[in-house]
Amino acid sequence: MFIQTESTPNPATLKFLPGKPVMGEGAVADFPDADAAKRSPLASALFKVPEVARVFFGSDFISVSKADGDWKHLKPAILGAIMEHFTAGLPLIDGGAEEREDEPVYSGEDAEIVSQIKELLDTRVRPAVANDGGDIIFKGFDASSGVVSLHMRGSCAGCPSSTLTLKNGIENMLRHYIPEVSAVESV
Repeated sequence: MFIQTESTPNPATLKFLPGKPVMGEGAVADFPDADAAKRSPLASALFKVPEVARVFFGSDFISVSKADGDWKHLKPAILGAIMEHFTAGLPLIDGGAEEREDEPVYSGEDAEIVSQIKELLDTRVRPAVANDGGDIIFKGFDASSGVVSLHMRGSCAGCPSSTLTLKNGIENMLRHYIPEVSAVESV
């Protein structure tokens, strides 16, 4: 098994590509700490590596964020944990797959606007963010103010350039295509 690594815009995060599906198309799992990782044998093994601070599973990649330390010392242990997991054929997550979160329900014109927002996020934003080892989740739309609430996960969570991505990239695009959108906020 050959595992490739890629850097991300977040210097504290590396993206690991095992050459096979991880979560599958459109599915993700975020483990912000060791407690959250208890449901995943692979995430639990990665958190046993000193200085691992966050683990994120994308469709075909694993993003690992470090708290401190040098990648040249951490990378071999992380690669070993990933390789051991896949060669042993262990389940990625015990008892289920993708995390599901409750979303607000919209009706009428708001439902149409939210549908447009989600379509733009899914077709234009999420693929680009996944290339950087992260994901972005729609959290809500306030029709009275025009504010879209988004949540960044994986390498995007805590990334120094995430604010720039939200304001200059996503906000400008949404405002261009959907006049009802006035701003984008991270939650």
